[in-house]
Amino acid sequence: MRLIARSAVARIGAGALALSLLAGGAVVAQAALTKVPSEVQAGDYRLDSAHGKITWSVDHLGFSTYTGQFVNVQAQLKLDPADPSASRLTATVPLTDVASNSDGLNRHLQTADFFGTANHPTATFRSVHIMLDPAQPNRAMVHGELTLRGVTKPVTMQVRFNQAGPTRGGYKAGFDGEATIKRSDFGITYGLPALGDEVTLHIEGEFVKPQG
Repeated sequence: MRLIARSAVARIGAGALALSLLAGGAVVAQAALTKVPSEVQAGDYRLDSAHGKITWSVDHLGFSTYTGQFVNVQAQLKLDPADPSASRLTATVPLTDVASNSDGLNRHLQTADFFGTANHPTATFRSVHIMLDPAQPNRAMVHGELTLRGVTKPVTMQVRFNQAGPTRGGYKAGFDGEATIKRSDFGITYGLPALGDEVTLHIEGEFVKPQG
């Protein structure tokens, strides 16, 4: 009987401890996250490059949609949830850090046929105006300027806010975005028209604001 009683007490104690941990840990941490843009902390954020990349896709001779990625992207975000139009985004993309799943293509992309990285090793983006979608407050249009191969053109990115909240090392806000550009606008005409001109860019970004 004592063993049964002790076992029951142990189970009750373990259950109470589990509830206590949930109440003081996981549940609180979850409650600290927000999917409401106006609740996000204002301030200066920097892209977590380990969780931020650009995936590009282009028509390949009509046979498939070919996909690759740029990694090691650097970006800064000045976020003002009270006035989104006052927010600012800048990004630098190292064109040499391209992953196309083909070593030969990776090398070819560095040449004057494509990026010409000997003279233009990076591409840059800077926002000009950010406007929320009144029908979907977690979405925004980011109007900006993309500079590639020394040519600057306007680009509009559709952005979705995912969530924000405290994480290890700071406070994080996560976004996904998409934009479509014409490579010929930047002087990249190799393979046209067999190789697609329109390039779709999908952007993944987790931005961190250090906590004091």
